[in-house]
Amino acid sequence: MFTCPHLSSFAIRPSPLFALSSSTWEGLSDGVAILIIAALLVVGLFLGYALRGLVGRWQAEAIEKRMRLREDEAESEIKARLKEADIAARAAVVKAREAFEASTKKRREELQGVEDRQTQREANLDRKAASLDARETAVNAKAAAADAAAKEASAQAKAADERLKTLARMTHEEARREILRQANAELRDDAAILSRRIQEAAREQGETIAARIVADAVQRCAVAHVNELTTSTVPLPAPEMKGRIVGREGRNVRAFEAATGVTLLLDDAPDTVVLSAFDPHRREVARRALVALIEDGRIHPASIEAAVAAAQRSVEKSNMEAGEAAAAEAGVAGLPAEILKQMGSLAFRTSFSQNVLRHSVEVALLMGTMAAEMGLDAAKARRIGFLHDIGKAQTATAKGAHAAMGAECLKAHGEAADVCAAVAAHHAEPGTDGGVYGVLCAAADAISSARPGARQESVNDYVQRLEEIEKIARAHAGVTGVFAVQAGRDVRVLVDPAAIGDQAAAELASEICRDISARVTFPGMIRVTVIRELRCVEYAK
Repeated sequence: MFTCPHLSSFAIRPSPLFALSSSTWEGLSDGVAILIIAALLVVGLFLGYALRGLVGRWQAEAIEKRMRLREDEAESEIKARLKEADIAARAAVVKAREAFEASTKKRREELQGVEDRQTQREANLDRKAASLDARETAVNAKAAAADAAAKEASAQAKAADERLKTLARMTHEEARREILRQANAELRDDAAILSRRIQEAAREQGETIAARIVADAVQRCAVAHVNELTTSTVPLPAPEMKGRIVGREGRNVRAFEAATGVTLLLDDAPDTVVLSAFDPHRREVARRALVALIEDGRIHPASIEAAVAAAQRSVEKSNMEAGEAAAAEAGVAGLPAEILKQMGSLAFRTSFSQNVLRHSVEVALLMGTMAAEMGLDAAKARRIGFLHDIGKAQTATAKGAHAAMGAECLKAHGEAADVCAAVAAHHAEPGTDGGVYGVLCAAADAISSARPGARQESVNDYVQRLEEIEKIARAHAGVTGVFAVQAGRDVRVLVDPAAIGDQAAAELASEICRDISARVTFPGMIRVTVIRELRCVEYAK
């Protein structure tokens, strides 16, 4: 039996109208309580369900309303963009149509002018035919020619019209590139043909004369060279001399290195001292000073300074003597003492193991012989050849190209302008303003450097140079094979005949030569031969 504590707390007193017993009333109150509770639960459930439905309906309506608003905004934006795109497209179409109509109108006016002129010409011919019956045949021939010209003009106008239509579909930049491409192709072909004709003519006329002059000059002026490397090793009379050279706490070594600018290497061998310096002139001064100190036996900072000063004077005297002897051997007179001293200092410098002073003498003799054969001033040629590498005497203390530095030095000492120009141009590109003496100087320098035995290089440098030359040639389009032969002085380049034509082959040879000259350092001259071979193979069955 269900009992409600809240209801049972109240004292329900029966009305006098209803005189019920306590047990009867107690049963009745329990039933009423159950009914009320059940009714309240039903009402609560009904109200909750109704309220939930109302809330869900309100939320759905709000979501639906937001979706409709977003759809309306998206539709409005799409319509606006479509309208803008339509306007832009219509404007572009109108602009293109106006441009096309303008060009077409211009061509029509030109054609109309041609037709008007043709009509006038035919009218004149008709009048002449009416007045001169005897010349009817000639007039008919002219009329036929006029008709042919009209047809040709019509065909040309039609082709031009097609061309304009094609160009109308291009941008301004594309049309400009197309016209430039066609013009460049035509000019490149014409330039290649002209260059080839000039080269063939110059080769036919100059090879025989040049070969005779060069061979005669080499035969007359071959100078014996010994590949020299300046030694930097000083022997010691006794092992204890090394300790005296070092001095207390190394003060003698520090004083010697500070005075000469040369590094002393004392640990290589017990009975020798190695002198290390980039400048061969300083290394020679240090060698003579160290030899004098060892012979004297008194080694301290004061004696080191005195020995270095004496060695400096001795080397300068030797430079002057060597410069005078070399100038006399080369047949060059009237040089200032400072120039002779700088030329003598080249005796301590080598280039690829070739003594620079001996190289200068050889170039002077070669230039003098070639100038005499060509009817030029042989004395001036010998002077230029002897002085062409004087700039190498200054590269140890200054930076720059030795040819330009040598020309500035000669100009400062009052040498003639053509001598300075030839010295400055002996390593420049062909055609540089060095005159005929500049060309002769470059040729003599190449002959002296490239002859067998003049210069030496290591195997690694030699292999790297050949690989670099082949790599440069192989980088060009259409090249199928590259072979560097004759110690790298002759480069054979094989090309694809379908990709490279005859004119392009000549142009390719010039491009490879320019690239090699710009990127590779080499003595003498390198010949580049482009081989274009077309092989057609068929089999008979």
